[in-house]
Amino acid sequence: MKPELWRTIKEEIYIWRVSTLPGIAVIGLVMIARLTGLMQSLEWLAFDNFLRLRPDEPRDEQIVIVGINEDDISTCTDFSLSEHDLAQLLLKLQTYKPRVIGLDIYQDLPVNPGHTELVTVFQSFKNLIGTERVLPDEIVSPPALSTEQAGFADQIIDSDGKLRCSLLSTPTSKGYKSSLSLSLAAVYLGHHGISIENGIRDHAAIRFGKTEIPRFFANYGGYIRTDAGGVQVLLNFRSGREKFRTLSLYDLKSDKFNPDWIRDRIVIIGITSPSCKDLITTSAIESIEPAPERVYRVEIQAHAVSQIISAVLNSRPLLNTWQDGWEYIWILAWGLVGIAIARLTQSPLISLLVVGVASCSLLVFCYLLLTWGWWVPLIPTLVVLTLNGMKITALYQYDQALRSGIRAREALIERIFAKIHNGPLQSLAKVLKLFRDKDLPMNDLLPELEKELEKLNHELRGIYEFLQREPIDEETSLYLGKNLVLNLRDPLHEILYQVYNSTLEREFPCFKTIKVKIRAFEPLNERALNIEEKQGLCLFLEEALCNVGKHATGVTRLEVTCSSSEGWYTLSIIDDGLGVNSSREGWGTQQFRNLARQLKGKFRRVPLSLKGTLCELSWPIVKKSSYF
Repeated sequence: MKPELWRTIKEEIYIWRVSTLPGIAVIGLVMIARLTGLMQSLEWLAFDNFLRLRPDEPRDEQIVIVGINEDDISTCTDFSLSEHDLAQLLLKLQTYKPRVIGLDIYQDLPVNPGHTELVTVFQSFKNLIGTERVLPDEIVSPPALSTEQAGFADQIIDSDGKLRCSLLSTPTSKGYKSSLSLSLAAVYLGHHGISIENGIRDHAAIRFGKTEIPRFFANYGGYIRTDAGGVQVLLNFRSGREKFRTLSLYDLKSDKFNPDWIRDRIVIIGITSPSCKDLITTSAIESIEPAPERVYRVEIQAHAVSQIISAVLNSRPLLNTWQDGWEYIWILAWGLVGIAIARLTQSPLISLLVVGVASCSLLVFCYLLLTWGWWVPLIPTLVVLTLNGMKITALYQYDQALRSGIRAREALIERIFAKIHNGPLQSLAKVLKLFRDKDLPMNDLLPELEKELEKLNHELRGIYEFLQREPIDEETSLYLGKNLVLNLRDPLHEILYQVYNSTLEREFPCFKTIKVKIRAFEPLNERALNIEEKQGLCLFLEEALCNVGKHATGVTRLEVTCSSSEGWYTLSIIDDGLGVNSSREGWGTQQFRNLARQLKGKFRRVPLSLKGTLCELSWPIVKKSSYF
């Protein structure tokens, strides 16, 4: 494997490790919060609002509500509709041949006049179903009704006081009892030849033909450890402004209705008077006026019946949820999406935009799933998506800032060393050479040493000036000494010319013998070069020229060019001096090779056939793309 590829892979592994571990921690904390029920209320709120936002459905013509309103009731405690009037109402309804009639009014005590007449009606018609209460205090149905003609109207309310489930059956001291809604649906579907049976996938569930009603459990959808007693089902409320046809007693008495509205229908009689407070709280459908988030109990019965018969006869979806394992895989998947967004964008603004788009997509997808009958976790997925998408981006920014600081520090160290290498170290090398060669007599050697040491002292002090200047604009400037500061935003050929002139002005011994100087810096297309690479090219030219000045003994000709040819740029330094033959690579050569790798190019320093040295750096006009 190539070193560059392996290095890139290691960097990717490091970056993913930086983001994945905190991201997994966030996912774990959100899952724990969900398991403890901290997100239950928010899930219920989202569920209710999704149900309210669904498109309007057509009115369910299979159900008719006969509402006893304010005009029919003087007070809630003084029910003006006597049992004689109720008997007459039931007899009149029977003339229009309804499929089944549900009486959502408690009739446990006789209300004269007309008690005997009402009992006779109860005994005469088997398509009448009365109402009783089984939880917590019992209110029995009228004695004239058989056990099959009684259904309870009890509901189990959530901890926030709102209704979201329908109780279909429950064990009592007198055995299992069915709800009014289930009894009405069973009679109605029985005329279609569809009987009530136990479920196939869930034996404790209720089934009509091929339609199995999904049973509610303690951990179901957004519910955590809730009361799942009896057989309950999530209420898939019918949407729209006019969900069911509603007639008043006055409409029936004055014959202001079409008899076909009642024939072969389910008729439910109940209270539709706000003063009686026969109301149930729910946010899933439009409430009555002036009672916010409340609907009549008889309407809830109509929704519960409609849900069953519409699912069986019209394939209207019932509300299902995934198993717990799949729900937590769903949360995990969206948490990983957040991590991936942060990794691929690594920009707060772009991350915010992408997270916003992903969150909207998640909302729309969850909404569509609910319209198709599936309630999936929304709030936990939104939380992990948002937190991981934005929080991990912040971690990336911090990591990048930290790594950038480290790179800037390393670059500063490199520049400082380059400054020391091309200045004080060169003077020190010349002092050592004077000592070792001993070519001069002592009287001439001492002044020469003093001169070089003074120069060394000056260059060492120049390091301090360099350190003072460098941080001012270290990203776009390069300080070469002798108060020369290069603006790296200038065209490269101009910068190289300044480096060339500045370096040749230095007092290196071999520069003194040069007779011919040829230089040509061609304007380059710099779009593929960044500031760091331009800086590297300047330092390369400076170091190569310094090597000529120090080591090219007897040099008389120097040729420096920067030109393009056959898709490559080439910066070359050619001299005709003796040079230095050594197999050991110095610091400068190592830096040149690193620069060549950075530019996706190549470096070479070779002796020429007769005498002299070629030092050359080439890079493609369009740099080759990296592996990732």
